[in-house]
Order: sequence, then C-alpha cells, then structure tokens
Amino acid sequence: MYRRVLCGFRCSLRGILDCNCVADACANVELTRNRTRSPGRIRPAALAFRWLASRRGADSSTSLRASCVRPFVNTLCYIYFCMSTRSFASDNNAGVHPEILDAIARVNHGHVIAYGDDSYTRSAVAKFEEHFGAGIDVFFTFNGTGANVLGLQAINRPYHAVLCSEYAHIYSDECGAPEKHTGCKLIPLPHEDGKITLDSVKHAYHGIGDQHHVQVRVISITQSTEMGTVYKPEEIQALAGFAHENKMFLHMDGARIANAAASLGQTLRQATRDLGVDVLSFGGTKNGIMGGEAVVFFNRDLSPDFLYLRKQGMQLASKMRFIAAQFEALLTNELWRRSAQHANAMARLLEAELRRIPQITVVWKVQANGVFAQIPRHAVQKIKERYFFYMWIEEQCIVRWMCSFDTTEEDVREFAKVVADAVKS
Repeated sequence: MYRRVLCGFRCSLRGILDCNCVADACANVELTRNRTRSPGRIRPAALAFRWLASRRGADSSTSLRASCVRPFVNTLCYIYFCMSTRSFASDNNAGVHPEILDAIARVNHGHVIAYGDDSYTRSAVAKFEEHFGAGIDVFFTFNGTGANVLGLQAINRPYHAVLCSEYAHIYSDECGAPEKHTGCKLIPLPHEDGKITLDSVKHAYHGIGDQHHVQVRVISITQSTEMGTVYKPEEIQALAGFAHENKMFLHMDGARIANAAASLGQTLRQATRDLGVDVLSFGGTKNGIMGGEAVVFFNRDLSPDFLYLRKQGMQLASKMRFIAAQFEALLTNELWRRSAQHANAMARLLEAELRRIPQITVVWKVQANGVFAQIPRHAVQKIKERYFFYMWIEEQCIVRWMCSFDTTEEDVREFAKVVADAVKS
C-alpha cells in the first residue's frame, strides 16, 4: 500500500520538482517512517519539510519549487503515517459497515436492468415506505450535495429564495452548487447553537408579491446541525407550520438524520414526516454505507419531474442496485439506529474526556456524534501531527471532532490523551 502511495506521489510532483528530487523525497519519507515507528514521537511533516529545506541550498529554482509542494507533503505524510489510525476529522473518513458490504456482495450476481428498474431498487424503496409510510417518492443519488441540490431544484424556480443557517452545508460547503443549479438565492440567517429560529425566519420573510424581490419559497434546516446540536420536535413543527401557512416548503438536509433521531429516541418518520418536513435529503454515507444518499418526497405533488432533474443533474446511477442495496441494509434490523447510537455515545465519551482538560471548552451541546471545542492555538499543529481534523471557526480556534459507527472507547481515550499532551506542551 505504502509503495503505491509513494508511486502516485512521485507522479503528481513531476514538473514541480525534478525526478531525482522526488525520488530522494520519497526515499527520505520511507526512511523516516522506518525510524519512527512509535506514533507518540513522530513528526512526519516536520521531518519531510526539514529534508526539503536541505534541498533549497542547491539552487533557487529548486527552492521555489520545493516550497510549492507543501500541501502535497502534508497530504502524503498524513496518508503515510496516520491513516491506519481511526481519525476524528469526519464520519466520512470511516470505512464501510460490514453489513453494508455483505449487502453489496449479495446483489453482485448476474445482470439486472439498469437505472433503477430492478427488483433490488424496488425492494429498497419498499423499505423506506416501512419506515416513513406509504405515499412517498424515493430517489437515490450519488452524494449529499446532489441530493440537496436536486431536492431544492424540484421545489424552487429561479426567482425563489431559500432561508437557511449561515453555517448550513448548502450555503457554506457546497461550492455554490445550490445557487448555480437552482438559479435561486440562498439567504443566510443567524444561528442559535446551529439552529435557525422562527423569529429569524419571520424577519427574513418580506417582499412577498413585490416583483423587485426574490420570493421566499423554502426553509431549509440541517438535522443534526452543523454544530452537532439537534432541533427539538416542536422547533421543527413551528418552522413547518409557518412555511405551510405561507405556501412555502420545509426542506431538511438529513445527512445525519439517523444521529438526530437516535438522540431524540424517535423513529425516522417521527423525526421528519410527522413534523411537517416536505423534502428530505436522507443521509447514509456518514452512517456507514459506502456511498449514496436519497431524496425523499413526502408530498408526491412535488416530485413529478424529478426523474428528469436527476438525469440532467448527473445523479442517475446506471448500476443503481448497488446504491439501493446499501440503503435496504441500513434500514434493516435497526442498523441505522445501532450505528448512530454508537457514534453518539462515543461523542459523549469524548466530551467527558475533553471536559477534564481545563484549557479546553466544549462550545455547543453534544447531542449527536460531533464535539466542537475551543482549544489553545498552539495545540492545533501538535494534535495534527497525529490526527487530521478541521478548524471550524478559525478566528475563535474552534475545532470539530466527529465520531463514527466504528469509533471505539480506546480510540477516544487515546485521542483525548494526545489532545491533553498537546495543550500542556
């Protein structure tokens, strides 16, 4: 594995450094790895950069080009030294649940009709109906951004607007895809613990019927939120009620809806349809499947054109049985709940460990599988020498640490120890 990584690294750097330089760099990283087997003592990026610095004395052009490879070296060292350790950067970093892999293998026999017109896809849709009730439409997509964009496109026209949190994934982490593909405007609202409030929605709801203003059409919420908190059922009901009273719709980005429902002790239907959600992006990737999301319409009047939108939006899978089989497995024998409950429990354990470190403040309530903490700035790079993670609010040095279905108590305690050591140093 490591030799394949190094081979790819050599190829990617050709043209940035000369071939001999790259070969030497990879050999140096290999040597460094062999000499630093103890994970508690390695500083891979620092060692690699020290080697690059030694090359700069050769000539100025090599110096300039060497400085350009810093991002590549960071990535290489992370993959090379750290990926064997379960990380806390994202639940997307986790592997695939064994029950999901088994489900994929079970449908990997013979030929079936492509593009979803197969018995496996129909069986998966029936499983959604078991959980959410009859009278729904379910469409599988490749990823969460695709699900969000197409779900919003189905219920908006270009002169419409979507109200969402200023930290909503659709607003801040989808590279403008919702606005590009729907043509409508996203209006960010201030958040309270990651959630938008009915008061903030009412304040932004204006200009209705005025041809000079975009027309607010959709309220979009994320459950659980981008801050790891969870909307209470009555909060969602209030937003849905206001939306429907004003001929609007409530869209839910449910990338982690399983974690939210597990946290609240609800069924999937109780957490969505029964609260007035109109369109749901149902997440699976963050809860142990290999890849795929689903768009669920609880009102079939909103989805008559979705087949065409999905194809035009490049989200129609030809071998759809392999996406569908994952969701059928996820929704069988409470796998969705078991995985989410475990991830949530590991987040609570991580919170407890971090609260024992005086220099760290847990910023928001830990209600799902994420912990958001404010840490001393000097500790960031020291922790990253062992564990990659994301800065969430850079100016306040707030970081995000996520737990997954496969996180163990040992993982949590080892990580907390690294954090404690980094903070004290």
